[in-house]
Amino acid sequence: MPESAQGVTLPIIDLAPLTEGSQAGEARVGAAIHAACTGPGFFYVRNHGVPDAVIRGAAEAARRFFHLPAEVKRNTRANMLHRGWHAAGGAVMKGAKKPDLKEFYSMGLDLPADHPAVLAGEKLRGPNQWPAELPDLRPAMEAYFAAIGDTGARLLCAVAVGLGLRRDFFAAHYRLPLQRTQAIFYPPQPPGDEDVFGLAAHTDFGCITLLWQDDSGGLEVRERQGGTWIPAPPIPGTLVVNVGDLLGRWSNDRFASTPHRVRNLSGHERMSIATFYDPDFAAPIDPRALGAAEPRYEPTTAGAHILGCFDAAFAYRKQG
Repeated sequence: MPESAQGVTLPIIDLAPLTEGSQAGEARVGAAIHAACTGPGFFYVRNHGVPDAVIRGAAEAARRFFHLPAEVKRNTRANMLHRGWHAAGGAVMKGAKKPDLKEFYSMGLDLPADHPAVLAGEKLRGPNQWPAELPDLRPAMEAYFAAIGDTGARLLCAVAVGLGLRRDFFAAHYRLPLQRTQAIFYPPQPPGDEDVFGLAAHTDFGCITLLWQDDSGGLEVRERQGGTWIPAPPIPGTLVVNVGDLLGRWSNDRFASTPHRVRNLSGHERMSIATFYDPDFAAPIDPRALGAAEPRYEPTTAGAHILGCFDAAFAYRKQG
């Protein structure tokens, strides 16, 4: 099942069998994902189901947004729901010496003020923010959000199979997922300062991440055995997928998260769209539910875990 491409050391997994409805095909994909997640922790997927036109529409609209003046973007600056524009310098990864150079625009599941989850006081729940100056951003990003969410759901069926669980194990915890989709803008990075990164070395907070990246390059993954940094260059028609800390915790580190970083040394701007496909706010995260006889982690919830990570990393949560 895993393939290779010239100059690429991470596996490439074809997701086409997930749409065919055969148990044998799903088992093959699950086995390939298991090998990738217990190996490098990163892999590419092709035939992922997100239409090229949807990707282009979201990327082009987001690029136009990032080119707006800062005073315009500031009208939708990030709120406590983690929605809106996050200016450069507002995120410091754990262990980093300097803030990231990136800026990004974040959206989530759009819920009205009278939705039961909002009325119940669940953190991170509510409506998205959209710039009045760029009305085409909303439909473009919402189309991408929906399509990538469908891919995430299919992918988690194979993840479950790879872990020896029922194929629908994760579905019960994704009724109202804490999915976050972020369009990310990286300015050209000046060479020479070893402490400056578009995105400093880190592991992702959540369950699984699905990443589209443009053709600039710059994504690097730390190889587990030797600790060297290996490139994860763009491959047309693919997404990059990786395990986050939450799935590492849930699986008792059978699937562990892998450090990665971005250095945009292309000489021009770089764009990506990252989706953190995470469970319901109250979803119980307990390694024993995935068969751990000797759990390394105490039970928690998806919401508590993610909120703790946000509070530690993002400057906007420390203001006021």
